[in-house]
Amino acid sequence: MEVTVVGAGLVGCLLTCYLARRGHEVTLYERRPDPREAGAERGRSINLAISERGLDALRRLGLEERVLSAALPMSGRMMHAQDGELTFQPYSADGRRSINSISRGDLNRLLLDEAAAQPGVTVRFGHRLTSMDEQTGRLEFDTPSGSVVEKASVVLGADGAFSAVRARLRNLPGVDYSQEYLDYGYKELTIPPGSGLSQGALHIWPRGSSMMIALPNPDGSFTCTLFWPLADFGIHDISGHFASVYPDAFALMPDLSADYAANPVGRLVTVRCSPWHVAGAGLVAGLVGDAAHAIVPFYGQGANCGFEDCVELDRCLDATGDDFGAALALFESRRKVNADTIASLALDNFVEMRDKVASRMFLAQKRVEHALERVLPGRYVSRYELVSFSTVPYAEVERRIAHQRRLVAAGALTLAAGAAVALRLLRRR
Repeated sequence: MEVTVVGAGLVGCLLTCYLARRGHEVTLYERRPDPREAGAERGRSINLAISERGLDALRRLGLEERVLSAALPMSGRMMHAQDGELTFQPYSADGRRSINSISRGDLNRLLLDEAAAQPGVTVRFGHRLTSMDEQTGRLEFDTPSGSVVEKASVVLGADGAFSAVRARLRNLPGVDYSQEYLDYGYKELTIPPGSGLSQGALHIWPRGSSMMIALPNPDGSFTCTLFWPLADFGIHDISGHFASVYPDAFALMPDLSADYAANPVGRLVTVRCSPWHVAGAGLVAGLVGDAAHAIVPFYGQGANCGFEDCVELDRCLDATGDDFGAALALFESRRKVNADTIASLALDNFVEMRDKVASRMFLAQKRVEHALERVLPGRYVSRYELVSFSTVPYAEVERRIAHQRRLVAAGALTLAAGAAVALRLLRRR
């Protein structure tokens, strides 16, 4: 079957590989020029933290080792206090599990190469979708040489948080859609090679109402991201502000002023919509990845969740004999509750990273949590480990965490009751 995929970002390229493996002929459209020739958009290449969900999707296509060869493992968070004190918090109870830092641009180019090399795949750059008619299958694209009209029977929108495919679906009756912007923005900065920062950690400078993070690159540099209230990006004396608020980082950033001036401020949005698909007289269309469920980046699950979409849609095509209308309906019924769950967790984790990770109480709670994992292996697992180091569905993770908390609370009550009985017996002696 001929399938049209709109969006040659991470999810669109991986989805194209899955569809090609099933024997479909795929035309992949991208509004931007070929990133392998034009390079990544400046200031918007926040490093990704690829973890088990993403690795599982890559592994099924034999791509895991190639991706990890360009990535750096991070086994925990390194918190930077304002006075320069460092505190390391491992991600797992045994300290052995890691998430993996990789450049978004590098990963996109790798997946694009893989998609373009598949039999039956055609990639067209510089094609911006401007019109889609689900009754006739007519697609219209704006290109550097003018408007182009194509015909399609199946369209999959993998074109990100500001999806053109979703924009068309939103105009149909009965569509529920919301977008929630944080009053925070982000800006990319760089710490050059030779800084001495540990490359085995995700670095965080938590400052209550704001924060900066830094992820390592293979060349020894770090890609930093500021997450600030939007109003704060108007600060005039950036060097003075950094010297005061991020003094240890400021000493490592010789190009701070130029970086800050050159890179744009990005917005942080959560998108929820339903349905994710439509079946018209002439066209079946559906959404995957950020086009269906954009989330903020604070759990490191955006790309991982999108890659997991590809695995689930592949399963749904198996279950329906490649009937795309039925498969997309099944896909949404299975995935939407999980997408909504990780969207909420990502928003909650922003507060944790920004406000809590530096507190002694939070660190003590993490030590207790890891202790329970060691004492009850396989029976007590933290939310973070279930999200990052397993493929347990996100909604099931929340059910399991609630169950664990009930058991721990019941155990604590039992211990307290036993201690009270023992104390009474001792007093009688």
